[in-house]
Amino acid sequence: MPSPVQEHREGGDSGTDGMKRIFPLIVLAACFVFGCEGDYTIYDMHPPEIIEVEVPVEVPVEVIVEVPVEVLVEVPGEGGDVWIDSFDQPYTMDGIDIVWLIDKSGSMNQHGSQVVAGIEQMMLALPPSGWRLGITSMAWQNASNTQEFPLVPGDTVQDAWDAYNNTGNIGLEAGFDALYAYLIENTYNQSWLRPGAGLLVVFVSDEEEQSSRDFTNTSSGLLDFINWYGNQRPSVFLASIINLPAPESLCNTSHHATYIGQRYIDATNAFGGVIVDICAEDWATGVQAATTQVEPYEEWELTFTPIEDTLIVFVDSVVMLANDWQYNVVTNSVEFLVIPPEGAHVEIGYVIDYDAGDDDDSAGDDDDSAGS
Repeated sequence: MPSPVQEHREGGDSGTDGMKRIFPLIVLAACFVFGCEGDYTIYDMHPPEIIEVEVPVEVPVEVIVEVPVEVLVEVPGEGGDVWIDSFDQPYTMDGIDIVWLIDKSGSMNQHGSQVVAGIEQMMLALPPSGWRLGITSMAWQNASNTQEFPLVPGDTVQDAWDAYNNTGNIGLEAGFDALYAYLIENTYNQSWLRPGAGLLVVFVSDEEEQSSRDFTNTSSGLLDFINWYGNQRPSVFLASIINLPAPESLCNTSHHATYIGQRYIDATNAFGGVIVDICAEDWATGVQAATTQVEPYEEWELTFTPIEDTLIVFVDSVVMLANDWQYNVVTNSVEFLVIPPEGAHVEIGYVIDYDAGDDDDSAGDDDDSAGS
């Protein structure tokens, strides 16, 4: 029989085991009541679901935009219409060869005396030496076969009449074809034409140019002629004595378009040449102007009266010094104190002075084509 002491020790052990079992429950309960702090992880038995959502986002983008900007350019003097007169300074030449191509159709008989008078005026205006002047008709058949030696310094007006009467009477108005035949096909003319000389051609006709053999009667044919003629010599010049369009014509009656020498006008303008109205009573001024084309320009008469402070001169696009030229108000011309070099392209710009009563013909040649 166990002693009371032993029972108590055993009972004590049993109570101790009971407390050991109860204590964790007490601690767990305290955690729920008072909260337990500490690290822990909760694991979900189901995997997470991923959902993609597109959200529009504005992103700034740099875009280069061309914006036109108006730039004001200061022009001296008052505002107004700007005009530019221009010319090409002739090259140094070993003389000048001249060819008059004359319409010998029936309607031109009335102009015979004026034609010879015009030739005489040119002979008088030419220098005392270095020139030769040939005359032919506008029919390529005559131009390719004539064997007339040209007029030269010392010849008289009677010599001019003789040459005029020997041109033949085929009544074609094909000036471009006739010139080609005269310069290229006529073997006799090679005996006096000089490749190193300048070349001045004068067309005289009361009808439109009607070539069809070497140059077609079209815009491209006109351009072909201009290109061909421009390559014949280093220095070439052109003048035309023809019927002008009605607004400019001095004729007493209006003409049908077939009588207006528009192709001659266009070709002459392409070379900055001189145009004379065939109905003018006196061709002398125009013929003399055509003659002076072959000399270096020491002055240039302006088409309009300028506002003087706006005048500016360019030589090959470079501004000419103000001390190298001057304006002559009496002659309405720019005088060159320093002569532009041969071959130079000269432009004279200015604002038109309408208050001066300009009549659009201060140059005296009825040709407004010099400026643009």
